[in-house]
Amino acid sequence: MKAQRTLKRRTFLRNSGIWGVGALIPGTVLAVTPTTEHASDSIHEFGKREGYSGEISILISMMDWMRSTILRSVRGMSQKEMDFLLDDTSNSIGAMLLHLAATERYYQWDTFMGVPKKVLDFGLEEAEWDAASSLGNKGRQLLKGKPTDFYLDKLAEVREFSKEHLKTLGDDWLYEGTRFFGNQRTNNYCKWFHVVEHESNHNGQIKYIRGRIA
Repeated sequence: MKAQRTLKRRTFLRNSGIWGVGALIPGTVLAVTPTTEHASDSIHEFGKREGYSGEISILISMMDWMRSTILRSVRGMSQKEMDFLLDDTSNSIGAMLLHLAATERYYQWDTFMGVPKKVLDFGLEEAEWDAASSLGNKGRQLLKGKPTDFYLDKLAEVREFSKEHLKTLGDDWLYEGTRFFGNQRTNNYCKWFHVVEHESNHNGQIKYIRGRIA
């Protein structure tokens, strides 16, 4: 056993020796693969996105990746499945999808300063947006009997507005500070990360409910 450990240690030292030598010899430059500067077209490769600043590219990467996960979770669902309720106090999958759109719409209004409210209507009655924001009884009463594409189209419209507006902003905007989340210090970066993690949170609920549909 001791001999095996010694062999493994020698193998490790031999394989990593060039790094040790390079670190010890002044002026030695180690060959490291540089970070690519081009805009990636892979959703699984976070980094530069065409038309966006560096840090906003990372935000867009996260938004796109999480949205693709949501869409996979509801792929092929029917209207009946969108309206399914586990019990009298639960939310339907359709209502939760519109809730995600309403939440992102709210953060557009909150962080994209000077955007007229009418631009953010996206063809929905305020009663429906209100129901989507609060869910509960309002959501169960108003958000039903709608085709699956109704929810997917609203998600897409709201996201398109976000992405187009984010093209006009730079990295400094992400770090603009304010008070939010219980009057605590925060910035636009945290708010928009919340848009991403909010989708992650509801994705778990969506997958659970879909698994319970008879």
